[in-house]
Amino acid sequence: MSDALIDLFAEVLQVDAAELSDDTSPDNLRQWDSLAAMHLVAAIEEKFSTRLSTKEIMKMSTIGLARETLKGKDIDV
Repeated sequence: MSDALIDLFAEVLQVDAAELSDDTSPDNLRQWDSLAAMHLVAAIEEKFSTRLSTKEIMKMSTIGLARETLKGKDIDV
């Protein structure tokens, strides 16, 4: 079963989706640097047709927290 959020992170970070989980963060994935974080925000906003506040962006320090932020906006991920 495909996970749209994991797939998006894999595409932006140019890593295999199998390497990613909800626990993945900039602390345990070297590809997730500050520039990649900006690309991730843009990709998330585009893919899920939403806008993220600075506060929401700052909370998304793991894929799981990004998922929770999107769910809080009634986006099914």
